[in-house]
Amino acid sequence: MGDYNCSLLSSGEGNGQTHQRRQDQTALYTQLVISLALGLGAFTTFCFLRPRWTGLYAARKRQKNAASKLPPLPDTFFGWIPVLYKISEEQVLASAGLDAYVFLSFFRMAIKFLAVTFFFALVIILPINVHYMNYSFPPGSSLATLDYSPNPDTVFSPTSFEDSGEHPTVIMQGGSKSYPSNLLWMYVVFTYLFTILAMYLLVTTTRKIIRIRQEYLGSQTTVTDRTIRLSGIPPELRDEEKIKETIEKLEIGKVESVILCREWKELDDMITQRMVFLRKLEEAWTVHLGYSRAHSTQVSRDRAQSRAAIREDAPLLQAGEDHEQNHVSTYGQDRPKTRIWYGFLGLQSRQVDAIDYYEERLRRLDEKIKTTREKSFKPMPLAFVTLDSVAACQMAVQATMDPTPMQLLANPAPAPSDVIWPNTYLTRSSRITRAWSVTLIILILTVFWTALLVPIAGLVSLKSICSVWPQLAFALDSNPISQSLVATGLPTALISLLTVLVPFLYYWLSTQQGMLSQGEVEMSLISKNFFFTFFNLFVLFTIFGTASISYSKVNDTLAGASKDASEIARKLATSLQDLDYFYINLIILQALGLFPFRLLEFGSVALYPITLIGAKTPRDYAELVQPPVFSYGFYLPQTLLIFVICTVYSVLQSSWLILFFGLVYFLIGSFVYKYQLLYAMDHRQHSTGQAWLIICNCVVVGLIFFEVAMAGLLALRTAFYRSLLIVPLLAATVWFSVFFRRTFDPLMRFIALRSLDGGSPFGGGVSPGETRYERETDRGRAVDEDEETGLRYINPSLVIPLEEIWLAKSRPNGTHADGVADGAAVEEDV
Repeated sequence: MGDYNCSLLSSGEGNGQTHQRRQDQTALYTQLVISLALGLGAFTTFCFLRPRWTGLYAARKRQKNAASKLPPLPDTFFGWIPVLYKISEEQVLASAGLDAYVFLSFFRMAIKFLAVTFFFALVIILPINVHYMNYSFPPGSSLATLDYSPNPDTVFSPTSFEDSGEHPTVIMQGGSKSYPSNLLWMYVVFTYLFTILAMYLLVTTTRKIIRIRQEYLGSQTTVTDRTIRLSGIPPELRDEEKIKETIEKLEIGKVESVILCREWKELDDMITQRMVFLRKLEEAWTVHLGYSRAHSTQVSRDRAQSRAAIREDAPLLQAGEDHEQNHVSTYGQDRPKTRIWYGFLGLQSRQVDAIDYYEERLRRLDEKIKTTREKSFKPMPLAFVTLDSVAACQMAVQATMDPTPMQLLANPAPAPSDVIWPNTYLTRSSRITRAWSVTLIILILTVFWTALLVPIAGLVSLKSICSVWPQLAFALDSNPISQSLVATGLPTALISLLTVLVPFLYYWLSTQQGMLSQGEVEMSLISKNFFFTFFNLFVLFTIFGTASISYSKVNDTLAGASKDASEIARKLATSLQDLDYFYINLIILQALGLFPFRLLEFGSVALYPITLIGAKTPRDYAELVQPPVFSYGFYLPQTLLIFVICTVYSVLQSSWLILFFGLVYFLIGSFVYKYQLLYAMDHRQHSTGQAWLIICNCVVVGLIFFEVAMAGLLALRTAFYRSLLIVPLLAATVWFSVFFRRTFDPLMRFIALRSLDGGSPFGGGVSPGETRYERETDRGRAVDEDEETGLRYINPSLVIPLEEIWLAKSRPNGTHADGVADGAAVEEDV
């Protein structure tokens, strides 16, 4: 270590706890200033760009019929805020659907919970800490803070309690501080109170969501609501007529149609390959034609006469007679070339005309596709069965149809547009193999994240930095602002970056599991991402953050763990308290610094110039202006983590700060997400609000962790009887979880038969035969019957028109807009 002695750092002096709290408060103010500067800058930029870039910030309002009935937002700088605030829950449900309604309902529930807990923290917990425990309020006003450091010779020994009549006291280190031990009852009382409050809000919110969901789904009769997904079909029943006959023999209703899934892999691969060739052909034509306004909508088709043109709306691969030319100017660019490889092992190559090559490949592939569509494909043990009524469908999915295990299993079907057709012909063994493989990969990734978090957690403490880079540690020790940036700002920024990047990896893993719908992929992503954020970024980081506080003694601690397990327990019990300001800073950064960037859609804004440069064809430009997709799996787990952190810290010393900024987080977040879900971003999944079940499970996990943490803190302060009083609450929470799942899960997955009466979720006058949602939006609630989602269950590869080429199209007024703007290319039905 040279001439550097880490014990000489300010945090290692005799008044180390006071210095640590001083540094924590400096870091808090530094983080607050940085987050406000970032947030205000992003928010101001958004307010400036919003009326000027409606293609991004009002994309859903402009392109989706479901948002057409929403009130228009004024173009003034702040005038849109009160209009957005006044949009009711009913309008959210009518425009954005159940998934968005459930997502925003969690924010409303969290706001209620944090408002109540913050009140008690500010009125009761904080005064007790200030009066008896010498806690500084406001932060920085007094640096004489109580030392909670676990000293085995004082706090955790039986002699640390003195009996002074009715109120025994706890003697702190050196005997300099004391407080009545009866104050430890505060932890017990508020642990019970806050847990019961969370359970009450869960039950009341769930009841409301169930009522809305049952009436919302019970009053519609779309194709999705009348269709079951029948799996485990035995070989002797793998025929449409036999399936229909079998279902109708059960006398639950008439069967309207049966779509038996078959092994369409060959056809699906052809359609995918065709799109690749089509894009390359469009790119070749774009290079040849350029973007000159002098060019008409006609393109060269005849190989002998390159200037012979056809209309843009003519078939792509027509046998081709020459068409008249509307211009006499020649093209400014030569016909592009492409290199093809052939011969033994593809070692020979030559350059050919790209347009001719890809047109010929498309012609041959189109003929092959038409022939393949007429083939008979091998049937698979999966079918979509559409019944004549929603009641018949619900009876089928809520009953056991066959006495043989794993045979004829009926489940609610996803919307036709939500089905991932390439996964419908995967075998059950293939799905199981994929699921276990992804689980194994996640376990390996968990170990990797653990190794990655060690150096990040080490940044929290100067002593851990000193053990690796003593020069940097002493330089930071002499500059409090720099120390705040490195020890707090950098770890919170890295943690926030992980919460943004890692979900992309987990999303890809979810798509590889062979799930049958995008909604299932979304639910799986929520679970995986929450496991990562909660276990890796909270539980493990807390453990490593605690170890980093005395990093030079970690080896001694681990060596003695087998002899004295209480050493590890003491460090874990104090870790939450030692890292309270770190999590406060994390919430500040997320709420004040990053939420405005999310409103700004910084990723789309930053990537737009790059994608614009790479766009060449009209199809590229059309995709460029599509609204960004809102994925609940990317945003919900991070929000759940913040809620769990606030719950765990709700009784600890700095609870008022964490609860206050947590409340700010959910207030800002509800506003940001409300805007994005209603006006800016598309959300196509049709999971009918089932994310609420995952939300409830995650909240219960947070409550259990909260209770275990409180019991551990009390036990390690030798308040064993009080610690034991937490055990019944822990058992009650586990029982509540089982009760909640058995009671409410069925109503969140199915539709009760008594709900099939067509009522309106919010009541009110509605004309006969018309629900309020049908009156307020063009599509009503028939999400799967909208023109862009399709009307029946069938693999698109079987019926999709072979899409034609998109080329630049001049306007009568001479505008061109790089070949795509305002319908320059007409998209064919897909």
